[in-house]
Amino acid sequence: MDVQIIMFPETKVAAVEHHGPPHLEYETAKKRSFGVHHTDPYNTSPADHRVDFCLSVDFDVAPNPEGVVNKVIPGGRCALARHLGSRAHNAAAVFLYREWLPRSGETPGDFPIFFHYVNVGPEVQEHDMITDVYLPLRG
Repeated sequence: MDVQIIMFPETKVAAVEHHGPPHLEYETAKKRSFGVHHTDPYNTSPADHRVDFCLSVDFDVAPNPEGVVNKVIPGGRCALARHLGSRAHNAAAVFLYREWLPRSGETPGDFPIFFHYVNVGPEVQEHDMITDVYLPLRG
């Protein structure tokens, strides 16, 4: 798997917070483009799982009944890998943590791993899904 070290620009986002079982994430994320994964669904109880689904914005979101809030994905060095196919099991995220990171000499940063859903929507078939995975790094 190809891994690049890139400088991710600070990105202001409007976020919908998902709290609950991972299998319900798709319902939250249908129209979002970034996912900030605060917990690992493989070692977190379903009730405690947390993901923010976000759209990049260039304005502040006013208080609203939908629960959309202002947040920022910080800029900085990131390892970037691309996952092709179903988002149910992200092979790029697993590869970055289990294989690339231990061999890289890099240290994870203070922000959680996040995904950029390159193509979304009901017309996108699972086998056509593209997800860029960003692993923030120190320094």
